Amino acid sequence: MSVETETMSRRVSGSSILNNPTVRSIVIQVSLIVFLVGFTWWIVDNTARNLAAANIASGFGFLWSRAGFDIAITPVAYTSNETYGEAIVIGILNTLIISAAGIALATILGFLVGIGRLSGNFLVRMLSTVYVEIFRNIPPLLVILFWYFGVLSVLSGPRGLEESPIGVYLTNRGLQIPSIIFGALAWASFAAFVVGIVAAIVIAQRNKKHQLATGERKPILWTALALILGLPILVFIVTGLPAVLEFPTANRFNLAGGIQVRPEFIALWLALSIYTGAFIAEIVRAGIMSVSKGQNEAASALGLRRGQALRLVVVPQAFRVIIPPLTSQYLNLTKNSSLGLAVGYPELVAVGSTVLNQSGQSIEIVCIWMAVYLTISLSVSFFMNWFNSKMALVER
Repeated sequence: MSVETETMSRRVSGSSILNNPTVRSIVIQVSLIVFLVGFTWWIVDNTARNLAAANIASGFGFLWSRAGFDIAITPVAYTSNETYGEAIVIGILNTLIISAAGIALATILGFLVGIGRLSGNFLVRMLSTVYVEIFRNIPPLLVILFWYFGVLSVLSGPRGLEESPIGVYLTNRGLQIPSIIFGALAWASFAAFVVGIVAAIVIAQRNKKHQLATGERKPILWTALALILGLPILVFIVTGLPAVLEFPTANRFNLAGGIQVRPEFIALWLALSIYTGAFIAEIVRAGIMSVSKGQNEAASALGLRRGQALRLVVVPQAFRVIIPPLTSQYLNLTKNSSLGLAVGYPELVAVGSTVLNQSGQSIEIVCIWMAVYLTISLSVSFFMNWFNSKMALVER
């Protein structure tokens, strides 16, 4: 009888251990980790064996080999004698530039159209709705091709252009605008600009603390403008205007001087901004509509005009709803920049494809693509999450 009792107690003890949620979760997690490690090892080993069988060298040593190809758009100095690694860096910089420019324009456009969709003006509301419904339902690649082949490519060439009084020319070779040539003392104006921004931020924070303490909001708009714009202009004048404008001039066959913005960049920038702006507009509209009508009524009771109520009451509260999906649209725009390959914009994927075709290092190039886009996406997410935490309401 004692033996049966001891056997029964062991069975009950064993079943109780398996039914323990903590033990069961540890066993499941350890098993999953072992499976993932084994699966990853199998993929790496199988890939290495296949590369060895095909006599293909693996590793990232090819990045220090001579590239031997030119890149049309280079934010920094680059020649065909540079290495593959430097060529990929150019692609990364171009990706960051087009992504930042696209995010800026898409945000402005999205907010304007999103507010326009709630406008009391019938024409503004309908135009905003038509814009959203058209571009939200068209693939971004078609929008890029439309701007490149349907708009920019059909413009006239630079040959025989009439002289522009403002020095701005738009041709099938892109946008030619005046450039600024800075002198030796130009750094003082930039330093004054940075100092003005820092001072304006400090004043705004103090004004916010004063408002929380007393309920009084002091007007600081003109003070901030004087610091951010007036101070650099004053320093610029005092230092003897250390900058001159170089205007592009139209000669018989081409344009000379100034800055040239290539049509590939313009097409990709406008397409990504307009496409993403349609989604941001719906996010903004939903965020504004999530704010209760009582907030508008309270703002009206305080004597605030419609624009003031929107800027000071509605939009700050709508940010709680707007920011999380807005982050996803920023990430989508950054990843959609890889479509620049279709029109010849030398972003990361386009440059990487050229390197892949010349070196044959397909796995390494794909790993670089994944690592770069993952790093950019995590950086954007981290910043937006920080911004979201700053905009969140804090209970007292």
